[in-house]
Amino acid sequence: MKSPRLLLIVLFFIGSSALAALPAASPREVINFNREWKFLIGDHPGAAAPSFDDGTWSVIGLPHSFSIPYFEWPQFYVGYGWYRKHFIAPAGWESKRLFIEFDGAFQDAEVFVNGQAVGEHKGGYTGFSFDITTACHAGDNVVAVRLNNNWNARIAPRAGEHVFSGGIYRDVRLVVTDPLHVTWYGTFVTTPNLSADAGVANIKTEVRNDAPTAQPCLLTTRILDAAGRLVTSVASQQTVPAGSTVTFDQTTPSIPNPQLWNIDHPYLYRAVSYLSTTGGRVADEFPTMFGFRWFKFTADQGFFINGQHLYFKGANVHQDHAGWGDAVTQAGAFRDVQLVKDAGFQFIRGSHYPHSPAFAAACDKIGILFWSEMCMWGLGGRSPDGYWDASSYPINPADEADFEANVLQQLTEEIRIFRNHPSVIVWSMSNEPFFCPKNILPKMQGMLAKEVALTHQLDPTRPAGIGGAQRGNIDKIGDVAGYNGDGAKLFINPGIPSVVTEYSSVRAVRPGKYGPAWGDLVTGPGDRSQPYFWRYPWRSGESLWCMFDHGSVAGDEGRTGIVDYFRIPKRQWYWYRNEYLHIPPPAWPIPGTPAGLKLSADKTTLKSVDGTDDAQIFVTVVDASGKQIANSPPVTLTVASGPGQFPTGPSISFANDSDIAIDDGEAAIEFRS
Repeated sequence: MKSPRLLLIVLFFIGSSALAALPAASPREVINFNREWKFLIGDHPGAAAPSFDDGTWSVIGLPHSFSIPYFEWPQFYVGYGWYRKHFIAPAGWESKRLFIEFDGAFQDAEVFVNGQAVGEHKGGYTGFSFDITTACHAGDNVVAVRLNNNWNARIAPRAGEHVFSGGIYRDVRLVVTDPLHVTWYGTFVTTPNLSADAGVANIKTEVRNDAPTAQPCLLTTRILDAAGRLVTSVASQQTVPAGSTVTFDQTTPSIPNPQLWNIDHPYLYRAVSYLSTTGGRVADEFPTMFGFRWFKFTADQGFFINGQHLYFKGANVHQDHAGWGDAVTQAGAFRDVQLVKDAGFQFIRGSHYPHSPAFAAACDKIGILFWSEMCMWGLGGRSPDGYWDASSYPINPADEADFEANVLQQLTEEIRIFRNHPSVIVWSMSNEPFFCPKNILPKMQGMLAKEVALTHQLDPTRPAGIGGAQRGNIDKIGDVAGYNGDGAKLFINPGIPSVVTEYSSVRAVRPGKYGPAWGDLVTGPGDRSQPYFWRYPWRSGESLWCMFDHGSVAGDEGRTGIVDYFRIPKRQWYWYRNEYLHIPPPAWPIPGTPAGLKLSADKTTLKSVDGTDDAQIFVTVVDASGKQIANSPPVTLTVASGPGQFPTGPSISFANDSDIAIDDGEAAIEFRS
């Protein structure tokens, strides 16, 4: 007998929006710019003009994707899309500098303000900032973004197994500063000569002077603990010439017994930069989160953090979520990292591109080591050159110079954005870049060497890793080798620091089987009578492929997570949790007679309605006693009133024969306002 359709009406009461800017006393305003955009798919000549009629365009909020709603399909729209947004600039901003900051837009973004081109950014996974001061005026202003996700031989990545949906899929901010200000991600905090007994913070701060005359200024940097208490401070003076940027290099007095950041104690400090003129006027206030910790990779003894050995166990993570695709909120990124931690893992490989700043911040707060990866990737090249199925390095010599410049540009942006996050322990140059013609291999190897050299220059405190280094004679180009798949058994005691960056890869639809899937690791040499025989003393750690199901151009290849696309754990997740945290699995549901639905959520009040927060809703099928059962009848959720929405709009329908799935008596979706 067919189960009846169950209709559930949902009403959410949304809390008032969080403050969009820093406190009024701060001379810097940071304004969330996610709300009330207009969007239309396709290319539209003249859409940059303020007078352009966008009355028929869709009203959307950011984060946004061309492909919403998206449910793991191998096909996705490729082409252009336009975004437009009005904002009011008060007269008081006429003496200020205005910047628009994007955390990510895939992948070629042209930005206009009041019809004037203010900048173009090529690269879909790193943020960027444009000075829009001269294009703005008091009163109504229009920002327009012409964006495309066309495959481009000169933009990394040239290949990949996931999907490449276009969109302004991460947060956007409008930043208003004094002409004398700290630049975009302009601080670099390091902790040299650190021990458990004492430490100092070195802070390099870029200060820009856009005033017409030189500015003598005082930079005071205060170090605050997690409770906001002053720990120490340092001050220094410099004169910044007109139209120039200078770097202040400051080192604090010694701090006794600093709280050390670690996976079990993710303690964060805050460095607050106060920039003032010699007359005492405060021109800027700029906060930077950081942590005190030290670590090292060794070739013979593995990995150490704060002097303690750790063989880390982790998972690869793609960024996209069911329905919303790549357009994930900050809250969604935080839930992802927490799911990794809750399974007992200590490490995430950010496969295979720079993730959002919110994701790295979540690793900092929750206590997860983070391998941050550049998007230089190659595939077998089933097509000669195109559609992200190409050689890692250009096969056309005319593309080489622009491609190399783009790789180094995105690497520079990645390091600048993430360099203060204590969770980041490796800058990875690549994933499996050996997929290229034999005659291209030397050029690919040369490109990796250029990345490594630039990484050492930009951040001497972290190693450069080579991800997917099991082919192409590339594993020793960097400081740490990451071996995927059979690399775990091919490179036994390779003489350099190393990590198994991918193992397992088992396709499963939830609920799946309870148990591990060790894949290539189990076939390696060693004493099989011993548990985990592949965890050699020289190996630093291992990373499961992968944590979450994801959208893939290869279709079912994306069903390789231990958590499904809707962020409901498969039974394999419970096996890892039991193995690493000794938490027994729950009783699995069995078939019964559906009598009702249980609705739950990770929260019932959103702390903001600016695109940074959302709620994950769970629907559970229960019998007459209220016990979960394995039956999966079709279910529809509908918003009865209010502005909230699912990725499908005001309602969403789940079915066990649909891409919007209900399996094993449970469904989930993210809801935002």
